[in-house]
Amino acid sequence: MAEAGAHLTSTAVNEQPSIFEVLAQESLMEAVRPALKHAVKILAESNPSRFGFLWRSFDELYLLLDVLLQNHFLSNCSASFSENFYGLKRVSGGRGLPVRLGLHRKSHWRSLLLLCFVPYLRAKLEATLARQRDEEDFSIRLAQSRSQRLYRAAVAAYPYVSSAWQAWIFCQQLLFVFGVTKTHNPLLWLARVRLARLNTQDIRDIELKNNGTGSPADGSFLQRSWWLMSQAARGVAVSLSSSLSLGVFFLQFLEWWYSSENQSSVKTLTSLPAPPPPLHLQQEADSRNCPLCRKLRTNATVLSTSGFVFCYRCVYTYVKSNRRCPVTGYPTELQHLIKIYSPES
Repeated sequence: MAEAGAHLTSTAVNEQPSIFEVLAQESLMEAVRPALKHAVKILAESNPSRFGFLWRSFDELYLLLDVLLQNHFLSNCSASFSENFYGLKRVSGGRGLPVRLGLHRKSHWRSLLLLCFVPYLRAKLEATLARQRDEEDFSIRLAQSRSQRLYRAAVAAYPYVSSAWQAWIFCQQLLFVFGVTKTHNPLLWLARVRLARLNTQDIRDIELKNNGTGSPADGSFLQRSWWLMSQAARGVAVSLSSSLSLGVFFLQFLEWWYSSENQSSVKTLTSLPAPPPPLHLQQEADSRNCPLCRKLRTNATVLSTSGFVFCYRCVYTYVKSNRRCPVTGYPTELQHLIKIYSPES
């Protein structure tokens, strides 16, 4: 038992990291996405016409930034951003191979694919699942084709697949704790890599690689153009990594501040005031017409993000397609629709 768990407290440089190190680096990247998403949401709410596209395309923009960041660190440090932050590196091959800095080409692209695109697809699936639940809550059932029914069935099966995936991760971490396996996460196993600690020689190699990227003065125009593009991408990645490194504590604070246990106090402190009606609608402020169809409202529904009242079907269709208030442009989801039940109805 003691021999199996000896690596938990070992300080040897070339041995595998402890379970605490690998879990800490995973929690770092898990805190980055929600913090950036909240910052983008604040920008979109402050000026919907200028920054609204950032909120609507957040997943794709975050994927682009994530690819630039992770590709830079995989190319120069043989690790993801969070792994490099905790002094770790990715090593290709099995147990008997020497622990050297540098990934094989296939391991590099497998790592990049699993680091960036798997979380993106998971976020898209979870958003689709949330929209499906909203549709069921609002009791809107339209005619569906066979492919649509199969799609809904696949989305409905996602929670069970996700539970099985989390159980696999737990078993892998348990085996890692007892030294049975060299990887704590199935994604590392799929990428055919494992984690190891950086040593002094690795740090020297990283510094030499960063200092040895000079401009190809005698190269062709295509080579110089490619070098300029790579340097621009490297500059963006270095800027992102530096800002994230400085803001790690702030990101952890935001993760706690916007946790589910603290949501009641957050809603009280950061709730948006009801905006005044726009000038072109002030003359119709007392009318009972829907701002979308310009007809008498039926099944009146108010948006909690803006306070404007619409026909239920009009505003449901618009919010589902555009994810914003049709009048103010504030970011809006289906759960922000609130039906109004008047005494005469």
